[in-house]
Amino acid sequence: MPDPLKHRLDLWLRSERAMGLPAVPLVDMGYVDESADPSPPKQTPAAPPSRAAQFFAGGPATKQPTAAPPGPPAVTGARPNLYGNAEPPMAKPSANPLPLLDQPFTAPVLSRDEKIRALRELDDAQVKGCTKCRLHQTRTNTVFGEGDPDARIFFIGEGPGENEDLSGRPFVGRAGQLLDKMIAGMGFRRDQVFIANIVKCRPPQNRAPAADETDTCTPYLVRQLEVVRPEAIITLGLPSSQYMLQSKLSMSRLRGNWHQWRGIRLMPTFHPAYLLRAYTEDNRAKVWDDLKKVLEALGLPVPKRSGKQE
Repeated sequence: MPDPLKHRLDLWLRSERAMGLPAVPLVDMGYVDESADPSPPKQTPAAPPSRAAQFFAGGPATKQPTAAPPGPPAVTGARPNLYGNAEPPMAKPSANPLPLLDQPFTAPVLSRDEKIRALRELDDAQVKGCTKCRLHQTRTNTVFGEGDPDARIFFIGEGPGENEDLSGRPFVGRAGQLLDKMIAGMGFRRDQVFIANIVKCRPPQNRAPAADETDTCTPYLVRQLEVVRPEAIITLGLPSSQYMLQSKLSMSRLRGNWHQWRGIRLMPTFHPAYLLRAYTEDNRAKVWDDLKKVLEALGLPVPKRSGKQE
């Protein structure tokens, strides 16, 4: 073998030995000593690959480095940043977030016939066959809502109960009968207001709707409000009040005070079902006070309160 080549090979072999490789057969390199014995060479154990070879092949290193201190736990779904470190995944926004409370509607106001047609199409084409959340698995009927498409007052409840699920209409049980009395006490008939719920399907066991269920279903309610374009919204109970206002305040802090939702005045009050459970004079007086504020804000006469109407 020429001296320069032998010298280079010797340097390379020294570097490999420093990396953990004890020997490299010249035959493996393609250099054969023609004067050597032609008999087959003795089989020697295969030398472990070099660290460089192991690194590019993805195999374990012969000589393990000193263990580094444990780092933070792996984050599921993490994405590498510029330096190869794991970053927590960005939180996914809600698929159907509620519009900003101060963002007014920009769509034009529809005529009565256009409103009737738009609401019917929304119900028939989207709500009745909706399977976007788990509530469709246990429902009997969807409960779209009902009332005057030109209603000045829009009532929003939490979700359908058993009677509503069976009939497909909102507020038809005992709580609905009490709501009818509240509406009559304001000087209206049921067909002169609009009544709907946060979700269109009954939650099992009448539980409160889960966050993902309300996020999925509320765009239907937003469209109803956009079509009807009421002058005042009355939210019935804590779930509907907190969701519409994107608030964590208690009912005692929310009710009785005016709020704004997309340019529409909003008044939270107790749910009729709560009044049935706590049918006290004090609670009835609070609800009547809330309803009077709505009438006064709309410039409507306030009927004298009658105990028979509440």
